[in-house]
Amino acid sequence: MSKRRSSDRTRKPLANQRRGKPLFAEAIRAASYRAQETSNRRSGRREMKSVRAAIAAADFDEGHESAQWSRRLMRWLVGMMLLPLCWVTTWTLLSRFSHATVEQGFWQTAEFWYFAVGALLMGSWFAFGLARTTFLFIYVLGHELTHAVFVILFRGRIGEFKVTRQGGYITTNKTNLIIALSPYFVPFWSVMAAAFYGIARVSLDLEPSWDRALYLLMGITWTFHLIWTVWMLPRDQPDLRDNGTFLSLVVIYLANLLVLVGLLCLAEESPLANAREFVHEWVRHAATWVDAGWRWLAGLASRNSGLP
Repeated sequence: MSKRRSSDRTRKPLANQRRGKPLFAEAIRAASYRAQETSNRRSGRREMKSVRAAIAAADFDEGHESAQWSRRLMRWLVGMMLLPLCWVTTWTLLSRFSHATVEQGFWQTAEFWYFAVGALLMGSWFAFGLARTTFLFIYVLGHELTHAVFVILFRGRIGEFKVTRQGGYITTNKTNLIIALSPYFVPFWSVMAAAFYGIARVSLDLEPSWDRALYLLMGITWTFHLIWTVWMLPRDQPDLRDNGTFLSLVVIYLANLLVLVGLLCLAEESPLANAREFVHEWVRHAATWVDAGWRWLAGLASRNSGLP
């Protein structure tokens, strides 16, 4: 089986730093290493080792350096092919958001301000370090639950599931790019908040004015997801290295863009109509940039060939 894991922090200083409090990043790295060693010893079976160790062993068994380089090259090529999609999606999102903000007064709506207040609250909690240990535990829990959900969606089996303040992991017989990267683009707690609110509104027959509470929760939970994801990415995550760091970062960025687009469409009065308008505008922008790129390449070729 394979093992998905996430980094966490330790609860006590390192042995060689008894007189001073260790840096938070150092504690994260130390706790991650100890958690990995402990879990590997506890499993005691070769098939339960981490995905990182499994891939390393496979590479060693192949014994072909060319195979490793071809795999890395393929990941870089796929990542480069996704970059234009990231650019067009970002351009379209900024264009539509600026249009809605300036011409439609979106920033004046109650929904926007409730979402903004929730985002500001979560950002302030993180900036001032309030309840950071608790929030970190909640993030790791959501991280591993997201792995588990996607393993089930891909018809895999989960052997173990463990989340503590010193680390978290699941063991599974299946892993792929989507399973590995899903916690970095799926705002697990936002999905849970929306699901519970939908059930509460139907069962309790809540008035539409209660929807503002949902926007507040979405602001809190989505900002929680964004902040902790950005904070975790530079901290040597095996999920990224196992699938190629560059490709993983591109996929995470594009997927988070699409999630944000979905949230903005849902915030409008006609979500489906707004989604169709976004797609149409995306296609128009893509055609514009393809035409501009083609003209640039044609001009560059003509200059190199000496043609007028």
